[in-house]
Amino acid sequence: MKRFVILGGGYGGLTVAHELLEGELPDDTVIVLIDRMPHQGLKTEYYSLVAGTSADIDLRVNFPYDPRLIITYGEVTDINLSAKHIMLAGQEPLEYDWLVVALGCTDKYHGIEGAELYSNSIQTLSSTRKTYLAVNDVKAYGQVTIVGGGLSGVEVASELRESRPDLNIRILDRGPSILSAFPDKLQQYVSSWFLEHEVEMRGNVSLFKLEEGALHDTNNPVTLATDVTVWTAGIQPVPIVQRMKLPKDNQGRLIVNEFHQLPEHTDVFVIGDCSSLPFSPSAQAAEAQGKQVAEVMQAVWNGKTPRLSQIKLKGVLGSLGKKAGFGLMGQRSIKGRVPRVLKSGVLWMSKHHFG
Repeated sequence: MKRFVILGGGYGGLTVAHELLEGELPDDTVIVLIDRMPHQGLKTEYYSLVAGTSADIDLRVNFPYDPRLIITYGEVTDINLSAKHIMLAGQEPLEYDWLVVALGCTDKYHGIEGAELYSNSIQTLSSTRKTYLAVNDVKAYGQVTIVGGGLSGVEVASELRESRPDLNIRILDRGPSILSAFPDKLQQYVSSWFLEHEVEMRGNVSLFKLEEGALHDTNNPVTLATDVTVWTAGIQPVPIVQRMKLPKDNQGRLIVNEFHQLPEHTDVFVIGDCSSLPFSPSAQAAEAQGKQVAEVMQAVWNGKTPRLSQIKLKGVLGSLGKKAGFGLMGQRSIKGRVPRVLKSGVLWMSKHHFG
């Protein structure tokens, strides 16, 4: 039997699996999905687990059951492109005929001393559980610091404010304002929400060192005291991809062709946070790539030339607690209750589509 192997059961990897199973899979081919966990974690909602406003089980989605799908649990340690082997910790190498690399990302610490050791991550379900424990063990009137004023940092700060009104919460960013990638109107709206809900914002912060209970800023001689620090200040592809000696963009993501394949290894697709795209990594982009990978394979199996349309993202939605939100749909900014309801709807569809 031929093996179509998918590394990673996140948004992109699961989309490939679902789309292939819904199409026509050749009789001599099976799909092998490899993941560390026995379920998908809805990563776009990890901020609510950190704050304690969602239970762990509410952010899990079971993998599909299908006799044509083999699910293997394990830690991928290496990919041998020449031998077409996947190396798994404590297991025999697994051969593939086609491969999808959808392993996601890890934190990027920008060379800041002590950042990895003295901050808490939300990049995996396991690390998010630990961050939840650290944050919610902070005593009343303690200080929680979120490093990174992008979408993830804003959602963590706002959700935590609703969950723990007793805490002092600050959010730091290297730029002059939070949400620097968003229009001024949305930046001002979120800043106003933070001011109203007593979330401290500090811009133009250039950290050079983290220690236990302390953060050091190049632009400020006064040490910032903190009880817990949550890191949301950047991502990069997982170490396996970092080690691959192949062309990459300036973010360390692998360069792919128009079919999401490695140009020198067209039996290998790369999607999600590991893939170089003209827009920021997101669950939406990974799912769009996943659908197109399935289209490519259906064309190949039917002896046709793949024809793909340009990926167009629908927009971005963010939450400010459970009652407010913000979003960007094309050039249109939306604020208030509507984007929060839309975000809840997207979560519902994710859970039920994959479930």
